[in-house]
Amino acid sequence: MRIFNSLDDIHDIGPTVVAVGNFDGVHRGHQEIIRRAIQTARSIGISSAVFTFSNHPRNLLSGDRKVKNIQYPADKVRAFEVLGVDLLFSIPFDEKIMKVEPADYIRHILLEKMNMQEIYCGFNYHFGHRAAGDVEYLVKQGLLLGFGTHVLEPYKVDGRVVSSTLIREMIARGEMEEAERFLGRFYSLGGTVIRGNQIGRTIGFPTCNLEVDQSMVTPPNGVYITYCVYDGVHYPSVTNVGVKPTIGGQVKNIETHLFDFDQNLYDRKIRVEFIRLIRQEQKFDNLEALSAQIEKDCIAGRVYHREHVLNEEDRRKNPLHYL
Repeated sequence: MRIFNSLDDIHDIGPTVVAVGNFDGVHRGHQEIIRRAIQTARSIGISSAVFTFSNHPRNLLSGDRKVKNIQYPADKVRAFEVLGVDLLFSIPFDEKIMKVEPADYIRHILLEKMNMQEIYCGFNYHFGHRAAGDVEYLVKQGLLLGFGTHVLEPYKVDGRVVSSTLIREMIARGEMEEAERFLGRFYSLGGTVIRGNQIGRTIGFPTCNLEVDQSMVTPPNGVYITYCVYDGVHYPSVTNVGVKPTIGGQVKNIETHLFDFDQNLYDRKIRVEFIRLIRQEQKFDNLEALSAQIEKDCIAGRVYHREHVLNEEDRRKNPLHYL
């Protein structure tokens, strides 16, 4: 997959079928748009492309609350590659592009720069200055300028429209199983393991600690059944997200206990996949009470993992599960 990170870098592109959108999370609805574009491109023998922004447009607008990411930028890029996209136009949304009028957006960016022959987008796609361009305008311009326009109907799971906003809300409420069904994969957070206070080790439950990435949407404080992914291997685990009130913690972090695992992971990269919320975080009277509850949490986690054995063969059929 060829990647272009600036409009100025795009030169002499052959004809393309372009899927357009912010694609935050590359959820099941996004995947459908991109797959359709790829199928069309292959059927007519030209390149498939994705045009997206490397940052969320709403985060440039003053006064708006910052939009938390569902997916790390590098994982978003890899998702496009796994799906089979030939060209990725991942362009920063800045003051200049924000002021491009819809007509110029189509003529100068999509047609002249990207050599677009066909375009695929979602039913609620907007573009151009003040988001004045919509799918109705896109269809009219396609008829006028000679490119094909394909607008996909809302993608639904159990009658609910899949959207990045809805998925963020699910994650923020701790509804990890629902989020997985709409994303098409487990929601995950990753990073480099840091040294904690090592209280867990003294009470028999050593943990891997991660700082909370403030750019990412984070599940609410609580204890979760998880997988910890290290060096490509999925280890059954339980994870606490929160401030550890029993021992006087203040900064929210993520600490994961891997079952039957004794390697030192300090300064190593791991990823935590969230499966199910067991309980809310709570303050205990003493470390003995905390240890007893952690033991119960681990039993619940082991039972779940024993009854839901990870089928690596099935997951290999859906490579997006690994993002």
